[in-house]
Amino acid sequence: MSHSETAGEAPANAYHDQKRHWWWLPLFVAISPVLGIWLQAMTGQGVWLWFTPILWYVALPVADWIVGRDERNPPDAAVPTLEDDNYYRFLVYSTIPLFFITWIVAAWAVATQGYGWVGYLGVTIGVALTNGLALVVGHEIGHKKERYQKRLAQIVLAVPAYGHFSAEHNRGHHKDVATPGDPASARFGESLYAFVLREIPGALGRAWADEKTRLARQNKSVWSTSNELLQSFAITAVLYGTALLLWGWVLIPFIIISTFWGWQFLSTSNYIEHYGLLRQKTETGRYERCKAEHSWNADHLVSNLMLFHLQRHSDHHARPTRCYQALRSDKAPELPSGYPLCFTLAYIPPLWRAIMDKRVLEVYDGDITRVNIQPSKRQAILARHGAAYGA
Repeated sequence: MSHSETAGEAPANAYHDQKRHWWWLPLFVAISPVLGIWLQAMTGQGVWLWFTPILWYVALPVADWIVGRDERNPPDAAVPTLEDDNYYRFLVYSTIPLFFITWIVAAWAVATQGYGWVGYLGVTIGVALTNGLALVVGHEIGHKKERYQKRLAQIVLAVPAYGHFSAEHNRGHHKDVATPGDPASARFGESLYAFVLREIPGALGRAWADEKTRLARQNKSVWSTSNELLQSFAITAVLYGTALLLWGWVLIPFIIISTFWGWQFLSTSNYIEHYGLLRQKTETGRYERCKAEHSWNADHLVSNLMLFHLQRHSDHHARPTRCYQALRSDKAPELPSGYPLCFTLAYIPPLWRAIMDKRVLEVYDGDITRVNIQPSKRQAILARHGAAYGA
């Protein structure tokens, strides 16, 4: 195999997606809590109820380490053919009913099977992680142009109760990414926990304000049935409300934990995707166009398959409508591992900063003044790194 086929761009007439028959793996993740519930019923071993958390936090980081990175790119000439291939679209759409099935089966199981709090928690965190994958699917579909695809995004985003995501992400985050005013771009020195408290309400507020403006142009109230956020939240209300009617208040911890931990999945993804990176201002006072250097990539093969290439994030920001199978490995700064391990690093702020702060500085040749810094820590950070780097 030539170098062009293993790293970089393969010839257009010779390109073959070697990952083609592995893109079904997200479907396995989407239904994995149900598999764990079934295995527990067959074996009587409660550890199976923790199948999905173990898969995400243990198995995937190990697999990323063993299998390594994949820098192969489809050539530009092959992209139209890839994007017209319904096989890839079918796989994404197929996850949507699986998320609903997983949520319903898991709700039934924790309410009726008497697992005890350890098993209850294992299933709940497993569903939270599949809720996070539902947000990844909503992210993929919500960027597409067709109206039915945007409707599908509203439907899948109803499972994790994050119906405002498409409006906020498409019309807010992509415009403001890697700037101090973006609630979904993490700042140098900002812990994950401080970021979550800023990002979640900030994203909801920005989405609501944007939807209000959109509807006002049509002479409609923000509380009208045309509000796309409320349409998705209505599906959530039906799903959660029906489950509570069927199985009772025992589901309240399940709903709260799986929902908020699912939101955490998205927030942690946002946190690691742009940590410390900053678009510089031009002579006109406007921010420069978003470039590859304004997103962190992770070209680790296994976790990228599990996440529909979400970790090729720089190309996504450069070409938001490009389908996952066609995303390329840009010359973007690289995370130390795939998202599963980076999540764990982010949960421990001193460890995250010990690994990532030096990587941020390397992007800007050691110039701390070009970094997106947490305002409350700005003076201390400038003093610490300015002495070392001549700022």
